[in-house]
Parts: sequence; structure tokens; C-alpha cells
Amino acid sequence: MPIIPQVLDYRDELIAIRRDIHAHPELAFAEQRTSDLVAGKLAEYGCEVYRGLAGTGVIGTIRRGNAPAAIGLRADMDALPIQERNDFAYRSTHDGRMHACGHDGHTTMLLGAAKYLAATRNFEGTVHLIFQPAEEGGGGGRVMVEEGLFDKFPCDAVFAIHNKPGIAVGQIAAKPGPLLAASDRWDIRVKGRGTHAAHPHLGTDPFVIGAQIVLALQTIGSRNIDRSTPRSSASALCEAARPTM
Repeated sequence: MPIIPQVLDYRDELIAIRRDIHAHPELAFAEQRTSDLVAGKLAEYGCEVYRGLAGTGVIGTIRRGNAPAAIGLRADMDALPIQERNDFAYRSTHDGRMHACGHDGHTTMLLGAAKYLAATRNFEGTVHLIFQPAEEGGGGGRVMVEEGLFDKFPCDAVFAIHNKPGIAVGQIAAKPGPLLAASDRWDIRVKGRGTHAAHPHLGTDPFVIGAQIVLALQTIGSRNIDRSTPRSSASALCEAARPTM
């Protein structure tokens, strides 16, 4: 599918937006500058603008006609607590913060879609442009839903896209069912017993135990779980670790 010529006309503007966001990364639920930029651009493009869901979330709405159909297009806005070591002109201006997962690109892509759809309105129904805060472990999408996202902006379906470095320009990777990985977290508490360095056999060293746990869990993951089968990694680990009779 060729790139829409009208969208190519926005290229320089979108590059500037993406680089501006990249230079000013903001962490989960603190995306105030990014939120202001997004809201300003949506208003400039002629979208209805709503703010406040999950604190810094922004919704832009484009309508045409009276058809009840509605879809959502979603992008995330937050950066990561990572020190950027690039040296290009638009590198992060904030120590310890970086757009290392491409959300600057996601936000810009959705703004590009917003500009095109608002200008052409070659559809019937409603498009809700959902700019989500706190994707990086903050659960911003869940918070938006809990605060009434789909009550206020009902959608028949929601679409999103994630950048994927390494594939050819102009190509998109897709497959039926789950595609990208998710993470789970659980805590393990190791209790040791201190002793004198001259008598290590009288104590219980928690560091050795911890090292053995890490190695054992890695072995379970690599030797017992089919990586091509999407399922909860935590439940899969528990299942693989369960002793058999």
C-alpha cells in the first residue's frame, strides 16, 4: 500500500514534532508538556479535544455524518527512566529520561493520522484519537478505562501500532492473535542467617540462594516453555515448575 501523497506533505512537520517530543521526554503520569503539545495540535487540526483522563491523557474526536459506528486509534506518550547517550541535536534534554521505546514516534504517528482524517473526513462515523499516558508499567490505559474512557468515547474497535526497528521501511509486521510480549512480576523473599566470614558453614548465605534461583528460573523458561505459544509467563513458569507425581 503506497503512502498517501497528502500525508507526505506533512513529513517535515511530523519530523519536527517527533524530534521535539524526543528532546523533552516525560515519565508516566507526568507527560504535561507532551499532553499540551498534543492537545494544541489536535485543536489546530480541527478536532474536538478532551483532557483529564488519567491525569495527562488526551482524546481527540473527529466526526462525519450521523452513522453510529466509532473506532479508536491509540498511541502512548510516556518515556523511560533511561540516560540517553546519543549525540544528535534532538537528544533528551533531561538527564535520566529518554524516549527509548519509541513513544515519541507513536504520538507523532497518531497526530499525523489526526491531521489527515480531520482534513479529509473520508469516512462515516466517529474516530476517537486516544493519547494514553503511563504505558511503561504505570497502567495508564487501565486508569483511562476506569475513569470512563469507553463510557464517554464508545468505540466498536480500537487500533494501535508499535514501531519495530529492524524491518524494512514501508513494511508492517502482523499476525493473528497476540504478537508482542508482556511482562509479569512476582516477589521472592529469601531469608538467610548471618555468620562470621571465618565460619561460613555456620550461616545461610542468601546471595548464593538468590543466584541459584535465578539460574533455575532461566532454565525453566528456556527448557520447558514453548515460546511460540502466547500465555501468561508467570502461570507458565508455575506450571513448568510444578512437581509431577
